[in-house]
Amino acid sequence: MEVIGGPWSADAIERYLQAVVLPIRLASIAADGSPVVLSLWYLYEEGSIWCATQRSSRLVERLEREPRCGFEIAADTIPYRGVRGRAQATIDGQRGASLLPRLINRYLGGTDSPLASWLLARAESEAAIRLDCMRVSTWDFTARMTK
Repeated sequence: MEVIGGPWSADAIERYLQAVVLPIRLASIAADGSPVVLSLWYLYEEGSIWCATQRSSRLVERLEREPRCGFEIAADTIPYRGVRGRAQATIDGQRGASLLPRLINRYLGGTDSPLASWLLARAESEAAIRLDCMRVSTWDFTARMTK
């Protein structure tokens, strides 16, 4: 990870990515060249951001065609702070099924819910998305917003 701006060190960024339970906003490029932003659940491990989606999704199609992407992980509430950047996406068609239960546990707190059951029923057709070669910047308005 290359930190290109903002108040946080690489270690602080890694702690934030591991601790915060917010969706990642992921920007990819459509076939006509326009940007498309969507939200996904993520895990941060071994210096990479991992997400999962259906192998047949348009997102997988877009990232296979153009692996360069942008992302942001930040809350919509005060104090405004977060991480944004650019990354290179790799699609792993084999790892999605094993990643999905971990994402469900992180975001839903377990697999005992109708949504978790529905997602897990489709696990075998999930693909993992790995974001690497990240250039990131941060912002943190905590000090000025909590006075």
